[in-house]
Amino acid sequence: MTATDPALTALAQGWCALSLLHGRIETHIERALQAGHDLSVREYSLLDVLSRQHNGEGGHLQMKQVADAVVLSQSATTRLVTRLEDRGLLSRYLCPTDRRGIYTDVTQAGLELLEEARPTNDKALREALDEAAKNPELVPLVRVIESLPAPA
Repeated sequence: MTATDPALTALAQGWCALSLLHGRIETHIERALQAGHDLSVREYSLLDVLSRQHNGEGGHLQMKQVADAVVLSQSATTRLVTRLEDRGLLSRYLCPTDRRGIYTDVTQAGLELLEEARPTNDKALREALDEAAKNPELVPLVRVIESLPAPA
């Protein structure tokens, strides 16, 4: 393939469309969460991921797993955890079976804020997708997102 190959150009255009859609959605949700709950998209995502932990086998995530889930580096995730811990939304504790491991749980205040923010997030996502669907280049991507099954 060459740089002027039509297939490569279409691939690059598809990536640009996906990047544009992601940016628009994230910006719209960010504004809504900041205005309504003083939360960033990353903070909301982190609270959401951590709220899904459980006490069963493999139920608690290591920092690398959390970082992967919220699409941040481990150091950025650690800084984010520290900020939310300082706000009383998260707490850290030593892993009971491996004293080197540190787990993070969402506090009651964090769970309450997450539940308050969830409808805002969902509404902002719907609004952003509806707005994006007005752009013919983004319609296929919006439809794919809308057709994804809910997680089990």
